[in-house]
Amino acid sequence: MPDQSSLPKSSSHGHTYWVIPDGYIPPDSSGSLESHESICVLNTGGEDATLEITIYFEDRDPLEHMQAEVPARRTKHIRTASLRAGEESIPSGVPYAITVSSNVPVIIQYSRLDTTQPELALMSVMAYPLA
Repeated sequence: MPDQSSLPKSSSHGHTYWVIPDGYIPPDSSGSLESHESICVLNTGGEDATLEITIYFEDRDPLEHMQAEVPARRTKHIRTASLRAGEESIPSGVPYAITVSSNVPVIIQYSRLDTTQPELALMSVMAYPLA
């Protein structure tokens, strides 16, 4: 692993194509916290990242061409329930998968907060890089 102090501030890390095979927005919440999922993106480079997100389902056509921006040297947490393809959004309680492509290398992690019961669960995993 490189010494972080020796890296130029505009150094890009990560990949340009990521896969998240397990998506599921919990349909219910209990208590004060809302069940949700987030695509967590880190852009370490000196150029803004333009992301294109596609959602795949078991029994219907994908939701395509959803975009998000992550400024240079910033992080962004994108709640999947906020993504829109025209009038369509991801329904809760339905399994899905995600691909994320970016014009510059980024690092992607995926998190789910499930508050359907009082014993809430937080899952966070690295996405799978392909390019």
